[in-house]
Amino acid sequence: MNKTIDKVTTKRMALYSGRTHPSLAEEVAQHLEVQLGEANIVEFANGELRPRFGESVRGGDVFIMQTHCGHEGRSVNDSIMEQLIMIDAAYRASAKRVTAVCPFYGYARQDRKAEGREPITARLIADMFKAAGSKRMVSIDLHSGQIQGFFEGPVDHLTAIPVLEKYVRSNARDGVVIVSPDAGRVKVAERFAQHLADMNADVAFINKRRPKNTANVAVAKEVIGEVEGRLCILTDDMIDTGGTIVSAAELLMNRGAKEVWPRTAYFPAQPLSAWKTLQSLAWCSPTPCLFQRKSGSPRLRCFPWPKSLPMPCLQCLTKPASATCLTAKTSHNVHFAMALGGCTLTSRCIC
Repeated sequence: MNKTIDKVTTKRMALYSGRTHPSLAEEVAQHLEVQLGEANIVEFANGELRPRFGESVRGGDVFIMQTHCGHEGRSVNDSIMEQLIMIDAAYRASAKRVTAVCPFYGYARQDRKAEGREPITARLIADMFKAAGSKRMVSIDLHSGQIQGFFEGPVDHLTAIPVLEKYVRSNARDGVVIVSPDAGRVKVAERFAQHLADMNADVAFINKRRPKNTANVAVAKEVIGEVEGRLCILTDDMIDTGGTIVSAAELLMNRGAKEVWPRTAYFPAQPLSAWKTLQSLAWCSPTPCLFQRKSGSPRLRCFPWPKSLPMPCLQCLTKPASATCLTAKTSHNVHFAMALGGCTLTSRCIC
């Protein structure tokens, strides 16, 4: 008589971090009540890297977290390559699945050919993650949602809107205007305004132009929408040099705006080129917060990522698709938990 033996696959979750922003990974590990693994990254004299995990990852569900930005003398390219090497190490150590967690996805702005003879580097980075052995991607506020299509596997595209929405509700009055700094972020501004519909939030956007054959230069031409005498909240996915935000803020003030508050997911280490136009600036911390406030700068607020809004339970990704993850403690983390596996939400976590 033949007997059928059903074996339930069990996977141990392991979380590792590169060297770009380890404090974020430590906070995530603390929130999930797991131990952050030791990557033991060795850098040779010529700049080559060699990670070696401190414990076995065979059959485990490995999450490798690295934000793609320059930090402590390392460039964006160094951060990407370091994560790719760590993913390859986990793949060759027989991990059952390797998930790349990229709070800030490098080269996201190069998602199309704006002119001839240009690369689509965002697609190249996605292909490199696939070649290294990554089966899944987790990122926050991609420059454009279409980047998800560059990956053949599942992509969990999270958003910082609930974090910034909570700050706006606590510090702004009714009648705000959500302003997109360019035409590409209009849908995001509309979504932000829908969350603040009870505050009578309107939408406007800036007609922006970049001079041909230039980089890091943006000129705001005109405002489309009613902004006179109102609080304008500029929402964007990232601030690099600050040229777009400052140019848009100056134009809004010239058109009669009462105040201008930029809100973004990513903020760089260097200060913006002009502070006088900005009354407030808030951002999340998927990238290292190295900025030091100086006299004359606006009110600055950096939200620690998992403390201001609990990270979703990464453990639900280690379970079958039918599993229920009970992670939501407040309504603000609905977007995050839904993104990670379409989970059912209640008031506690039993993962």
